[in-house]
Amino acid sequence: MFHRQHQTWATIRKAFGNRLETSIHPGIASALRCLALVAVLWGLTACGAPALQGSTDYQTVVPSADGIGKVYLGREIAQTMGHQGAGWLDRPSRVLQERPQAAIEALDLTPTDIVADIGAGTGYFARRIAPLVFQGKVLAVDIQPEMLAMLQAELETKGIENVEPVLGQPDDPNLPPNSIDLALMVDAYHEFANPREMMQGVVLALKPGGQVVLAEYKAENPMIMIKRLHKMSVAQVRREMAAVGLEWVKTNDTLPEQHLLFFQKQA
Repeated sequence: MFHRQHQTWATIRKAFGNRLETSIHPGIASALRCLALVAVLWGLTACGAPALQGSTDYQTVVPSADGIGKVYLGREIAQTMGHQGAGWLDRPSRVLQERPQAAIEALDLTPTDIVADIGAGTGYFARRIAPLVFQGKVLAVDIQPEMLAMLQAELETKGIENVEPVLGQPDDPNLPPNSIDLALMVDAYHEFANPREMMQGVVLALKPGGQVVLAEYKAENPMIMIKRLHKMSVAQVRREMAAVGLEWVKTNDTLPEQHLLFFQKQA
């Protein structure tokens, strides 16, 4: 909090120059500094999070250890895992820790579905979904070309032909309107630097009645050894999906570490 106060006062001083120090008595200037800080910090909670949690506007805070200093609906956005950590996505222990096959089965896919794996990384889920949509396809979206290069190499090695890598932007999945039946985001949404804009693009890409499914580590469970900003509560996810017009359908909590939340676009 001290660093935030220091930065806030520096902003005020920049706006008003040195007039507070030079044009009035030093004691009065000191009192005005305190009053100014109180006014500016009035909208912050005791822990430093913005109080206007219902606002859809982004807010800026001093970044926490794993955050980017950008707040959306009361949640600081987490730093994106770079392609240097790609090996963690394909770790063998993931099968037991997260039960990804159970998550895929819960999607209830049909052979003709067009699925967008948003934040696909190396394609861990895209490659496993592909055989289930053999008459459709998987659009594997990521904003890191290095991740997509690794994915492409895996596709060629395994002979998978119905997964299409798509280079997205931080605020746009780069998907055609009304083109997908389902958008899946596995441990990815909390890292979107522009979640409102990205999800607006996802909603636009969904066919009427299409679904969005998010897998996020359970913030409600302190025993899950994942960094705080890389976990999300059910309430927070529902708040953020409602902000882009998606309707909550159900929450599947059978996975050991993650919520699996289903939302739908109006038909």
